[in-house]
Amino acid sequence: MGAQFPVQIHRALAESKGTYLITEKSALLSRKVALVTGAARGIGKGIAQQLGANGATVVLADIDVEAGQKTARELTESGVQTSFIETDVRSEAVVAAAMTHAEAQFGGLDILVNNAGANLNFDATTMTSNEWDESMALDLRGAWLCCKHVLPKMLVRGGGVIINISSIHANATSYNFFPYAAAKAGLIGMTKSLALDWGKKNIRVLAVSPGLVKSDAVVKAFADPEHSLTEASAAASIPAGFVALPEDIGGLVAFLATDAARYITGTNIVIDGGQSARLADA
Repeated sequence: MGAQFPVQIHRALAESKGTYLITEKSALLSRKVALVTGAARGIGKGIAQQLGANGATVVLADIDVEAGQKTARELTESGVQTSFIETDVRSEAVVAAAMTHAEAQFGGLDILVNNAGANLNFDATTMTSNEWDESMALDLRGAWLCCKHVLPKMLVRGGGVIINISSIHANATSYNFFPYAAAKAGLIGMTKSLALDWGKKNIRVLAVSPGLVKSDAVVKAFADPEHSLTEASAAASIPAGFVALPEDIGGLVAFLATDAARYITGTNIVIDGGQSARLADA
């Protein structure tokens, strides 16, 4: 009999908080150890919450120590076995140390979610080489470094799952999103290459491309009276009729990490409420 769908959550949006209420825990990821980069807040935090709600032990890796430790406490208080490690994905030595930390503390790594990144955009004619390198280091090179150092550890465990968080901007972007869109497209290319090279070793590699999500930055923009984007106008442009929560992305990632998704690899899954199916003037 096939695996059951993993995400045991009640999608009652609390009127005051606008968050998922987790009413029942699943064990479909029990005995699995996951490391999530950029896990202190936003999409990364939502992913960590959903992995934990489905039984995984979760290692939070983030450069923001204060926010990361706060998220770790919240997860621990909710019953999730959790650890935080300060991690700058731009440094190979730091990335290697984070993977070793997870392996030493919990016995190995089964799931890697490459979520860390930054939306850095420039004019292509004035952008410096250093700015290009910084953007690629955060949005593409860091994910490769994490893959480089987790793959041998997954082999020891007999397999694993790597999920790279890309963006709908990888396929169809907007004005003034250079070179962010280029980096996210590269992440999808890397996903496909690694899926081919490591599939026979029982390691799946996937990409997830979110649309607009209520991250801290987006919530701040919604509240800014000088910003043209409001939550109401954003929701009106999305066929689903609302802006995603970080937990929405986490729910998909949790599913993809389970054996219920064992035949899914080497592909990019868009989660955008139908936004990319719509023409701008439709």
